Amino acid sequence: MNGFCRPRGSAHKSNERKSDHMTGLQSGIVYKILTGAEWRAAQDRGTWAGSADDARDGYIHLSSAGQLAGTAAKYFRNTHDLMLVALEAERLGADLKWEASRGGALFPHLYAPLVPTLALWARPLPLAEDGMPMLPAELL
Repeated sequence: MNGFCRPRGSAHKSNERKSDHMTGLQSGIVYKILTGAEWRAAQDRGTWAGSADDARDGYIHLSSAGQLAGTAAKYFRNTHDLMLVALEAERLGADLKWEASRGGALFPHLYAPLVPTLALWARPLPLAEDGMPMLPAELL
């Protein structure tokens, strides 16, 4: 086994709102899925203002571990050259806000550019045969 697993899908459980919020707060880790090109550009510049969707919404969309499978399935299916970046929520400071989003769940939103040197780690995110991003097994 390669340590990556296919997301179980984006079905919402009735207690997802509380569960997702608590997962993010308890672990202290939030995640960003982005392309390898975006990550390399961020590293070269020392900062990243986000994707076109992030710019449109005025913040960088992040996910808790419990939200990653839904985010990957909804927005990144069949997208090649993906990276998964882990960030310690506390180090993002007051620019990180937990706000209602998809299905009313609280999602982490970063109201500042992402600084690559704050990343705990960044890993390639391979695709399964059906085009679904395969998340690291320890995050599922």
